[in-house]
Amino acid sequence: MGQDPAPLTRHLRIHRDRGHTVLEFHGEIDILAAVEIIPFLDSATIRRAPRIVIDLRPVEFFDCSGLRLLYRARRRVLARGGTLHLVCTHPLTLRILRLTGLAAVLPPAASLEEILGESESAGSL
Repeated sequence: MGQDPAPLTRHLRIHRDRGHTVLEFHGEIDILAAVEIIPFLDSATIRRAPRIVIDLRPVEFFDCSGLRLLYRARRRVLARGGTLHLVCTHPLTLRILRLTGLAAVLPPAASLEEILGESESAGSL
């Protein structure tokens, strides 16, 4: 593993890991953060069959603007034949995901390894 990537904004870092683009959200994900994140999210999800992971573990606050980012990413990735995974461990954010039904269509994993390890083993079948 290399150095931590430089932040693109104070709310987002992007890096590659095992063929996936990982968008790591940071801090408070509210309307102002969403405005900063959208151009980078759109850029990461523009190509054909993107393999995206959104990591919410460094998030301290997550409101409906964050939910809109997740729905936007999901819609864009599915429209291009890609895959989208979510990493989240914060109890309040998990509760929001469950209450809104997003957890049913984008089940959160507890770690990157849980997702990327599965992808590696599926690829070796």
